[in-house]
Amino acid sequence: MAKILIVYHSQTGKTQKIAQAVAEGAKSIEGVEVILKKAADATLEDLLTADGLAIGTPENFGYMSGMVKDFFDRTYYGAQEKAFRKPFVVFISAGNDGTGALRAIERIALGYKFKTVFQPVIAKGDITKDILTQCIELGATIAGGCQMGIY
Repeated sequence: MAKILIVYHSQTGKTQKIAQAVAEGAKSIEGVEVILKKAADATLEDLLTADGLAIGTPENFGYMSGMVKDFFDRTYYGAQEKAFRKPFVVFISAGNDGTGALRAIERIALGYKFKTVFQPVIAKGDITKDILTQCIELGATIAGGCQMGIY
């Protein structure tokens, strides 16, 4: 059984809505356990026991949210050499273009040595049906790949 950890932060509810769509997609894969946690509640143990990781953040001042950064800060040293090539995807709720937040997350992911396995979903403005569909696909892709041992 594969375990997918979805870590997110949301103040307005937009990122939470797309995190739930990612979780829906991951749950659609038979035999996958989905752990959906706010960044403040996610732990090193959650990260280390997960087979795949999805990170979601709002774009704040062209950067990821402070709570998502805090999750990375709290888990980095304990995860060094233990999270090597862990499958990883990103979803962002952006007021702008989301590229600053994405760039920052991707840079941190290099330090963990995560393996990006699918293109990020960046929701610019309102959360549309198309964005939710992309997030469902994102969740199903990481979950399916982990469940089948592809990643």
